[in-house]
Amino acid sequence: MTTASQTALALDFPILGQEGLVYLDSAATSQKPRVVLEALDDFLGHHNANVHRGVYPLAIDADDRFSFAREQIAAFVGAEPAATIITKNATEAINLVRYSWGPGHVGAGDAIVLTEAEHHSNIVPWQQLCQQVGAELRWLEVDQEGLISLDQLDEFLADGRTKLVAVTHCSNVLGTINPVEEIVARARAAGAASLIDGSQAVPQMPVDFGAIGADFYVWTGHKAYGPTGIGLLHGRRELLEQMPPFLTGGSMIKQVSVDETSFNELPFKFEAGTPPIAETVALGAAVEFISELGIERVRAHEEAITAYALSALRQIPGLTIQGPPLAQQRGALVSFTLDCAHPHDVAEILGRDQVCVRAGHHCTQPLMKKLGVSATTRASFAVHNSTDDVDELVTSLGRVIEIFSGR
Repeated sequence: MTTASQTALALDFPILGQEGLVYLDSAATSQKPRVVLEALDDFLGHHNANVHRGVYPLAIDADDRFSFAREQIAAFVGAEPAATIITKNATEAINLVRYSWGPGHVGAGDAIVLTEAEHHSNIVPWQQLCQQVGAELRWLEVDQEGLISLDQLDEFLADGRTKLVAVTHCSNVLGTINPVEEIVARARAAGAASLIDGSQAVPQMPVDFGAIGADFYVWTGHKAYGPTGIGLLHGRRELLEQMPPFLTGGSMIKQVSVDETSFNELPFKFEAGTPPIAETVALGAAVEFISELGIERVRAHEEAITAYALSALRQIPGLTIQGPPLAQQRGALVSFTLDCAHPHDVAEILGRDQVCVRAGHHCTQPLMKKLGVSATTRASFAVHNSTDDVDELVTSLGRVIEIFSGR
């Protein structure tokens, strides 16, 4: 994207109109383009009614818009609408699999494979399941460049005890893009199921659930230019049909009597209660926004920004970058530490310059331990960012060094 087109695109995000604001925290949550804000406002202001219940025109209109948004979202990642389950976030989507699929497929003596780079949302549910049933967690190590070994995966799969391989598509700290199609294929060949956490991947690179071949794929709307309060679980239909409901109550039933209950068809079996209707419609607008930009174009732009940032940050004395050395190997983020200042101090001082970055363990404490640090500072990029934003980051980091080293 050219500088002119970047300036025009930034104008699509109302919040970026604040003077001096440099937003480099899209890995935590993305800013929302005007079309998403308008879709949310339009639905609530002109089409609001509950779904799956009413027969009056307004309710039918709401139901149609909700169903159409589900179709948009599913198509965006190559999934089937009926096997696209709407949750409140990716964490809930993972927990749905843990509680609905897990107990019937993982037992004493079995194993679940994770990577050392997983978000807590893809660690704690499986840790709890293993403790509950007497299974084992196995950890794929990340090397000095943030990459995992498929040979180690094969070793874990060889004894036939592994029942699930659950890995991130793109690390929220290292930026590493894992070879998920190969991981899924090896897991399936060994008789293990697979779950991919695509929360960082979906907003910035082409994702095709069918081509990846995973049993489960989860992501969240608020990192993909959509609203908070909506996440997605895409699953293999035959698995979802076999799984019992996760939450029970209204909407997910077919028939209720005083003695028993029969459950609704997919996807409604897993969507108890009133769903996030307006949020789903707004996420439909968000994926349309990305599609109109072109996801390949989005990836190319963010890869170029990341490459520029890697080059610029490497020139700063005392700064250590975590993760793969090449932009092609990583998503649109760079995590780093400075010898002279704690990441929280770095982020606070950058914030004074309106440069918005994230600092902390990023919900990846096992990874922090592996890296030998307590925290990192993370700059993450989106479609509206430019090399000028990276230059502002570098300039502000210079002020941090001046403050803490006296140079």
